[in-house]
Amino acid sequence: MQPVERARQAEKEAEKGQTKFDLVLASFQRLLRRGAITNLGKMLGRMHPADIAKVIMHLPSPKDRRTVFELVRGEAPRGQVLSELDAASIQQVLADLAASDVAWLLKDLATDDVAYILGVLPEEVSKEILALMRTEDSTEIADLLKYPKDTAGGIMTTEFFSLPEDATVQDAIRRLQQATDAEMVFYIYVTDKDDHLVGVLSLRQLLTVPPTTPLKNIMTRDVISVAVDMDQEEVARHVARYNLLAIPVVEKDNTLVGIITVDDVVDVIREEATEDMMKMAGVTEEDGLLKSSIMRAASLRLPWLFTNLVGGLVSGAILWYYRLTIQEVVAIVSFIPVIAAMGGNVGLQSSTLIIRGLAIGRIELADVRVIFFREVRIGLLLGVACGLLLTAAGWIWHGLGFLGMLVGASLVIAFLVSTSMATIMPVILRRLSIDPAVAAGPFITTANDITGTTIYLVLATAFLQYLK
Repeated sequence: MQPVERARQAEKEAEKGQTKFDLVLASFQRLLRRGAITNLGKMLGRMHPADIAKVIMHLPSPKDRRTVFELVRGEAPRGQVLSELDAASIQQVLADLAASDVAWLLKDLATDDVAYILGVLPEEVSKEILALMRTEDSTEIADLLKYPKDTAGGIMTTEFFSLPEDATVQDAIRRLQQATDAEMVFYIYVTDKDDHLVGVLSLRQLLTVPPTTPLKNIMTRDVISVAVDMDQEEVARHVARYNLLAIPVVEKDNTLVGIITVDDVVDVIREEATEDMMKMAGVTEEDGLLKSSIMRAASLRLPWLFTNLVGGLVSGAILWYYRLTIQEVVAIVSFIPVIAAMGGNVGLQSSTLIIRGLAIGRIELADVRVIFFREVRIGLLLGVACGLLLTAAGWIWHGLGFLGMLVGASLVIAFLVSTSMATIMPVILRRLSIDPAVAAGPFITTANDITGTTIYLVLATAFLQYLK
C-alpha cells in the first residue's frame, strides 16, 4: 500500500471514531485469525511491554492471549509484560507453563512485581516457583507475600538504597555507582546500627557538600514514612500530600524494610478510584468488564438491585396509602416522578463530593459542620430555582396555581432533606469504619426517592381542600 493510500485509510478509520489502540487491537485479531505468526512477532518487537499487556488483556479468548504472550521475544521483555497484566490474564498466559519456566521469566523483575504475580497464582504453584528461585530472592519475596496485598507491606519493594549514618558523602557516591539492584534511587535513606530509619537526603545534597562530610550532618531527620500495615489508599494520600517520589516503609520499631515508589502509587490511585466508582454504582470490583461469568456478575449485582426493589415497593406502598388524595386530584400524579428523581439526583451529587473528598483527604471529619451547612444552602438554592419552574409548570399544565406552588415547596423541602442525608450518611459510615462509597449509589438515591414522594403526598393531603 502506498503512503498516500495508508494516510487515506487512517483518515477513514479515524472518521469511524476508532482510536490508535482500536486499530492496533484489530490488527492483532486479524493476524491471529490468519495465523500470521511472523507479522505478529514483528509488531510485538516494536511495542512497549505495557502496550503489549494492554493488547493481551483485550483479546477475547485465553488461547489468543497465550499465543501473543509466547510470541514476545526474550525472557526479560516477557517478564515485564507479565508484570503489567491483570490477575485473570496472568493466570491464563501462565496456565500451560512449567514452574521452572515461570521462575526464569521472573528472575529480572523487581521483588514487588514478583510478589504481585505470585500472589494471583494458586498457592501451591507459587510455592513451587519460589523453591526454584535464588534463595536470597525467594526469601525477600516470601516476606512480601506475608503482608496483605492492600497494605504498604504488600506493595513495597525491598530493593532500596540505604547507608549508615556514619558513612561519608564520598562513600555514598561510590556506593551509588555500584548500586545495580536498587529499583529507583530517588532518595538516600540513612539508618543507625540497628537498621532503624533516622534520616533521608536527596541526591542533590551529595553534590553540594565536601566529600568527607558524614551523612548524619546533612540528612533530614524528620522523615515521612509509613507503617507496613497501613492501607495502600492512605499511603497514596501521604505521597500526594507531601509531593514525594518514594516513601519508606518501616516496622513498628522504625526498622526500614522497604520503599514504595511513585509508579506503584499511581497504580494504587487508579485501583482505588475504580473501586470507589464501582461501589457508588452499586457493583463490586469482582464484577469487572468481561472478567466474570454472566451468572457470577448477576449474583454480585442482585443484592444492590434488591435495595432498589425494596425501595420501589416502599414507594408503591406510600402511593397506595395516599390513593384517596390522588383520586381527589389526579393531577398530583404528574409531578411524583419529578419529585422522586430530582431528590435522588441532588443527593447523589452531594454524596459524591463528600465521598470523594474523604477518599483523597481533602475533607476531614473536622470539616463536616461547615460542609453540611454549605450543602444545605446549595440544596435550598437549587430547590428554590427548580421549585419556581415547577410552580409555573403546574399553573400552565393543569391550570392549578396552588398545585404548582405545592410542588415547588415539596421540591425545596426534598432538596434540603436530600442534601442533609447525603452529607451526613458518608460521615457516619466513616466513623463506623465502613467504606462511605457503599452509601452513594442505591442507598442514598432510594432513600431520597422515598422521602421526596412522602413529603409531596403529605403536603398534598394537608392542603387537599385548596387543590380541588
